[in-house]
Amino acid sequence: RASTELVGGYSVVLLVGARVIAFRDPLGMRPLVFGTIEGGVAVASESVALELMGGTAIRDVEPGEVLVLERGELVRSSKMPGGGGRAHCMFEWVYFSRPDSVVEGRSVYDARHRIGVRLATESPASADLVVPVPDSARPQALGFAERSGIPYAEALIKNRFVERTFIIPDQKRRELEVRVKLHPVPGLLRGKRVVLVDDSIVRGTTLREIVQMVRRAGATRIDVRVGCPPIVAPCYFGIDMKERKDLIAFERSEAEVAAEIGADSVHYLTIAGLVDAIEKPKEDLCLGCLTGRYPVDVPEERRRLQKSLAEF
Repeated sequence: RASTELVGGYSVVLLVGARVIAFRDPLGMRPLVFGTIEGGVAVASESVALELMGGTAIRDVEPGEVLVLERGELVRSSKMPGGGGRAHCMFEWVYFSRPDSVVEGRSVYDARHRIGVRLATESPASADLVVPVPDSARPQALGFAERSGIPYAEALIKNRFVERTFIIPDQKRRELEVRVKLHPVPGLLRGKRVVLVDDSIVRGTTLREIVQMVRRAGATRIDVRVGCPPIVAPCYFGIDMKERKDLIAFERSEAEVAAEIGADSVHYLTIAGLVDAIEKPKEDLCLGCLTGRYPVDVPEERRRLQKSLAEF
């Protein structure tokens, strides 16, 4: 019944008496993993969550699959009606999941490393250093450095006690958190041409502060390379990207984004490059925030298009 009433991306775990019921949306937008732990069975949003507790991830819960766990065993598996297609959120491999996780049979670390290699191929740069925006862009920057032959340097040191800035809702607080979160190593950056590699740009607030920080530390040139194509449309499936006007890439060219954040250049990975790096068929991925085309009907988008047509 839930599958007919709920439209969107979700993974749900319910405790019902002595039973655990776990199910995933019919398109598999959000991850869910089944495994064993301490002689019993368990589910988690990432494989690494089980492994860190001494467990073993056995397999992904299939899109639309319902598991019933009881007395330490999997007692039933069934499928929701409908479905058939897949639409895994590409952002799991780009940003959300831990690099030591495996999502839908694909190592997150390996996917991010391939993103960096592809990024260096698509958008090379002449520079002295490749510097990651820690932590999630580290594999991408390593891939870029290996492909380009430019030395890699950890020139931004992260404060481990600050939360991820993308998920902070207030912009002013995000700007303050960036300054507290990262600190440059001036001796590495002074007088250097830097390729700054980030996993993605959503609003641009964080990266603008980082570019200024690297510039103040003495970098003579900053070329930004982004391991995700431009995010130009909202996400309606659980990521806080609601308004197009808040997205820095919306109706801006790469040169305009560079000017906005104070970089000498900005180049994004292409959609084709991202799909190749994830190693999943394009039709099995949700790319809605990159294309504005969503895997399910979105009433808000329908109303927006109707309003635009009426105004036109």
